[in-house]
Amino acid sequence: MPRHLSQSDWGQRARAVLPGGGFGNFDPSVFIREGRGSRVWDEDGKEYVDLLIGSGPMLLGHGHPEVLEAVAEQLPKGMTFFANNARAVELAEEICAAVPCADQIRYVSSGGEADMYAIRLARAFTGRDKIVKFEGGYHGMSAEAQMSLAPSRMVNFPQAVPDSAGIPASVQAEMLIAPFNDPDYIRSLLAEHGNQVAGIIVEPLQRIIPPEPGFLQLLRDEADKYGIVLIFDEVVTGFRFAYGGAQELYGVTPDIATLGKIIGGGCPLAAIAGRAEIMTHFDKPAVGPEKWLMQLGTLSGNPVDAVAGLKTMEVLRRPGQYDRLRANGQRLMDMASAALTRQGIAHRIIGDPTLFEIVFTEAKVRDYRDVVRADTAKANRFNAVLMQNGMFKSPGKTYPSLALTEADFDLCKAAYAKAAQAVAEMQDAGVS
Repeated sequence: MPRHLSQSDWGQRARAVLPGGGFGNFDPSVFIREGRGSRVWDEDGKEYVDLLIGSGPMLLGHGHPEVLEAVAEQLPKGMTFFANNARAVELAEEICAAVPCADQIRYVSSGGEADMYAIRLARAFTGRDKIVKFEGGYHGMSAEAQMSLAPSRMVNFPQAVPDSAGIPASVQAEMLIAPFNDPDYIRSLLAEHGNQVAGIIVEPLQRIIPPEPGFLQLLRDEADKYGIVLIFDEVVTGFRFAYGGAQELYGVTPDIATLGKIIGGGCPLAAIAGRAEIMTHFDKPAVGPEKWLMQLGTLSGNPVDAVAGLKTMEVLRRPGQYDRLRANGQRLMDMASAALTRQGIAHRIIGDPTLFEIVFTEAKVRDYRDVVRADTAKANRFNAVLMQNGMFKSPGKTYPSLALTEADFDLCKAAYAKAAQAVAEMQDAGVS
């Protein structure tokens, strides 16, 4: 029988064939062997409560039996066809029924693709070039999205700072960057540039930062004033915050929304959803060759992803699911806050019960720069101790799921206590 390889062994193999030894997503020293329900196991056999859940899509937990059954039924019938299929039409119908802005959708394979096409669609519809984006907002890996995502150099707004090599200066010139949650700035920016702006793209909850009351409605009003396409990036929040996404929860309807993660039930599926008159630009006979937006993808709308998404959404429609998800998240938030408060550690828990994080600061957190000014050393120590004690999570987000059990909450409570104690020891030692 072949020897089981350790994480260290896999790390050595990965470094030979993968730049940086990883996929560019998570800590490359961690290799997950399997996931079941609310738990994952690494290649060394260490067990964790999973609060990363694949960066969001595994809202029902790993290996949900009904999703597995749906996928297993589809697999022998065909995995992909590069042609229309009935299951993907059914999923499109369900998305359009659920999401307020969605008259029609177009499938892609990743949220980053959806955001890229949404920006291009806004340009096609308006005939303009400039895009407004908020500092710290994440919209995938396109050239436009890689402007002022996580800048270490703070410059004056609306100047864009590229986060990646390989981006032409011409792209930088077409991006206007604004601070999140600053209504006065966005008004002044659009008063100067509004007639040149094709689209405003925004995460309704920017990473973990909630919109202040009235801010999203202000964006809606300003977009209407200047004929700008308002894009909600709901790749994370769609079908997580509510069945109709953040636009249902916050009561503001964009022109376009991008969706991903949950709509594929753990498979690589995403979509652009929007008003029919805008989505028509994907239809060449309807708009003509000059206004047509070309889009195709080998795996777009394949039936395996579609049935996984359909079954996931069917489960989410059942009574009480969102109440339970929010209760799970609130319970974790309360545990974390209680542990830190007992140790006298200044902190803010920001976000939504379905998606949140602890920021080590006494100040109010309204935008990206407020997060950057927080105590990252304490955050790093806190998250490292959580991992050591069996909580698998991103360094910047906590994703509750519907699969969490009482045993999971017991483990998390103990882990939060140990992590808070570790931060308190740092604080007492004057480490920052």
